[in-house]
Amino acid sequence: MPVITSHKPGSFCWFELGTTDQEAAKKFYGSLFGWSATDFPMGPNGYYTMFKLDDQDTAAAYTVGGQMAPNVPPHWALYIAVQSADDAAGRVEANGGKLLKPAFDVFDAGRMAVAADPAGAIFMVWQPKKNKGTGITGVDGTFCWADLSTPDPARAAKFYKALFGWEATKGANDSSGYLHIKNGDEFIGGIPPAQYYDPKLPPHWLIYFLVSNCDASAAKATSMNAQLLFSPSDIPNVGRMAIVQDPQGAVFALFQAPGK
Repeated sequence: MPVITSHKPGSFCWFELGTTDQEAAKKFYGSLFGWSATDFPMGPNGYYTMFKLDDQDTAAAYTVGGQMAPNVPPHWALYIAVQSADDAAGRVEANGGKLLKPAFDVFDAGRMAVAADPAGAIFMVWQPKKNKGTGITGVDGTFCWADLSTPDPARAAKFYKALFGWEATKGANDSSGYLHIKNGDEFIGGIPPAQYYDPKLPPHWLIYFLVSNCDASAAKATSMNAQLLFSPSDIPNVGRMAIVQDPQGAVFALFQAPGK
């Protein structure tokens, strides 16, 4: 079991589900990925759910639509590790983004800020204290990739390079125009070409979870009232994937590595 002891700056470090029905989400993701759930009080009426896999933190959930997050639809959000949340937040608008919430402390767990890139895709930055973020990788039910859906890949690549030092490059022998995001020596995500951007949707990040059998996991999800937005399909020389909308409306992807 690959345990993560720390996240280097610029890596995706935490994944948070905003949902309209936390209890239903706990059952759905627990059945789909084998996650266990522990609830922690949050305010007078709410609670924060920590998901674990093999006794390691893997993701979390909270309720949207109420006082904490009015008018926010169900979604998966991602956090990016930084050495200083204040420094990262201070450079967002200088590079064309929008700072939605300045840096603030999350108890003694860490310090974070909420931002949007120049096209409007939202992300968080996380400076760890007691909570490093997710603690497990490389097994079924763990985060493995993220794609940025944006109408202007070149502008996005410039913004994230300035903020996190990411390199966004085309793959060798790949004529699709897909940009691979590299943080240091590690590939962590990508930016599909602009022609694949759906203008009916706001720019956003799509997170991927690792599975051993994409078809079986997709079928299990639909048996629990999820919808398939993209049926299991082979991506040449990459793997097999599907895009799922959970019963409350949050969207994520399943990924099966080659040879599985």
